[in-house]
Amino acid sequence: MTAPTVSRFVSAVALVALGFGFGAFYSSTPAQAQAGAKVFELRTYTSPDGKLPLLQKRFRDHTLRIFEKHGMKNVGYWVPQDTPAKDNTLIYVISHASRDAAKVSWANFGADPEWKKVSAESQVDGPILSKVVSVFMDATDYSPIK
Repeated sequence: MTAPTVSRFVSAVALVALGFGFGAFYSSTPAQAQAGAKVFELRTYTSPDGKLPLLQKRFRDHTLRIFEKHGMKNVGYWVPQDTPAKDNTLIYVISHASRDAAKVSWANFGADPEWKKVSAESQVDGPILSKVVSVFMDATDYSPIK
């Protein structure tokens, strides 16, 4: 697969997972979907060769908890099945109360002393992240996740 094809594939997989995999977030209240400012953020991280296990360890051991501390809700985390993306790509979705809340949460997360320490320690042998792509999304009125 070419890089653009992998990127489209990865985005499609994550969006399909959102539609089918998270029934626990389903609400049958139409007003909530229309009035709610809740937003989802799809993030795709690419790591340098051989560094994906270190990136996953940082998420597993620290990042998810620190996200929650700053109001970011963990929705799901994935790795592609096919090469070359399976060796260097982490895809995840988090949710925020609103787009403004996301801005505040990311600023607070970046300034968090624990995060700064964890980030520095995880990169003592070099960067573990080479590219970040972020897309903010609204759930449709027919989406089981809202």
